[in-house]
Amino acid sequence: MTRRVLVTGASGFVGRAVVAHFRAQGWAVRASSRSPTLAWPVGVEASTIGDTLDPQAWRAGVADVDSIVHCAARVHVLREPSADPLGDFRQANVQATQALAHAALGAGVRRFVFVSSVGVNGAQTGERPFRADDPPAPHSPYAQSKLEAERALHALTQGQALQAVVVRPPLVYGPGAPGNFARMLAALRRGLPLPLGAIDNRRSLVAIDNLTSVLHACATHPQAGGNTFMVSDGEDLSTTQLLQRLGHALGRPARLIPVPKTLLRAAAALLGRGDLARQLTGSLQVDISATRQLLGWSPPQSLDAALRQAVGAGR
Repeated sequence: MTRRVLVTGASGFVGRAVVAHFRAQGWAVRASSRSPTLAWPVGVEASTIGDTLDPQAWRAGVADVDSIVHCAARVHVLREPSADPLGDFRQANVQATQALAHAALGAGVRRFVFVSSVGVNGAQTGERPFRADDPPAPHSPYAQSKLEAERALHALTQGQALQAVVVRPPLVYGPGAPGNFARMLAALRRGLPLPLGAIDNRRSLVAIDNLTSVLHACATHPQAGGNTFMVSDGEDLSTTQLLQRLGHALGRPARLIPVPKTLLRAAAALLGRGDLARQLTGSLQVDISATRQLLGWSPPQSLDAALRQAVGAGR
């Protein structure tokens, strides 16, 4: 019997990859998004959701579904346009998740995989990488909303047949990735000199194919239910090393100027870009040993292979 998965946020960067991965694994896929999408291949059913806060609006989407991978979210942006960011994040990320979970409970769905964020743990690591059981320390309205959504989901599914699984990825990259990864790649393609040649931090990141692989494991492994998992490529890099290896993948050596971290942060603060400087110069590592052990999972794609894939389409 063919298994069916509902993927929310299916038109986004992560959602599209999740749809493709589950379809390749032989699942019937229901791809949910806020607006109609006509380009899904055979075996993928489009599902348009109107009011995400109404459990009744999710009823058609969750019907006859074995698992849900919930990718839909209001994501963090560099320049926040909202006058009430936390309120908007709570509505999109907490209340919508609760509505979907209520609908899933009523429909007899067995597994709910929630794509959260490493930001729930905090903004930077110190002496050791973050683990899933560390005390949460969300550093932004977005991260706070993800933590609240995790807690709401666990509360709703406690003692129920529906099992919740939480995955907290760090920076996700791959072909067409948005955000800081896209900005770094664009700068390297243009051959711009970057003042990032002396950064000795360590950061975890996860290739989109490695993320979809662990999400599939979370949807299928009998021991995954009720757990929270960290995920990464299993190799942490400094910002300097990442740019060097991206440049190698592009076939265009990175032009890096060794500017001390303290000067970078001071200059960025003057320009109102202190948060970006902290992301580029601070450390943010995750410990995936528990993910490996409990799920029997290892990243199927090496970091260098993933970087080559990420830059290949735009060469």
